[in-house]
Amino acid sequence: MVDEELSRIIARARGGDQDAFSMLVARYQGHVFRHAFGMLGDRGEAEDAVQEIFMKAYLALGKLDDVHAFYSWLMRIVSNLCKDKLKQRARTVEIGEMPGDAVPDPSAGDPNLRVSMQEALGRLSVDHREILLLHDIQGFRYEEIAALAAIPVGTVKSRLFAARMALRKLWNRGEED
Repeated sequence: MVDEELSRIIARARGGDQDAFSMLVARYQGHVFRHAFGMLGDRGEAEDAVQEIFMKAYLALGKLDDVHAFYSWLMRIVSNLCKDKLKQRARTVEIGEMPGDAVPDPSAGDPNLRVSMQEALGRLSVDHREILLLHDIQGFRYEEIAALAAIPVGTVKSRLFAARMALRKLWNRGEED
C-alpha cells in the first residue's frame, strides 16, 4: 500500500522533479539491488543493473498508470532487465566464451563440493530464481507475483515449490562430505 506522502513524491517525480525521483531511488535502491543481485549472482553486474534500472524507471515513469503499483512496477523492470542480462550471458557462453566465475555443477562431479547459497541460486532456472526471490526474499504475495510475472497464481505456487525443492537438492548435495 502506498501512503499519501509516497504518492505525492511519485507524482512530483512523474512531473520531472529530479529531487523527488532521488527520494524514490534512496527508498528503493536496497530492494532493487537485492533482487538484481539474487537474479544475477554478481555484485558488480548487479550494481550496474541498478543504475540501468533506475534510468529506465525514470524515463518510463510517465507511463505508470497507478502510483499504488509503483513498487511492483519497479520490480517488474528489475526482473525484465535481469532476465535480459541472463539471456545475453547465456548467448555469450553459447558462442564459446566461458565466464571466469562459472559456477560448477554440484550434480556433475565431486560429491564433497560445497555450494554457497548464492551459487545454488545461480543454478536455478531464471523463472524459479525469480519466483523464489520475489516471494521468499522480497515478501511479495502469490497474487502480486502472478500480476508482476503475468502468470496464473497456480503457476506461481508450483514454480515456488519446484524452486524450493531444487534449491534444497543443490544445497544438500553441497553439504554431503
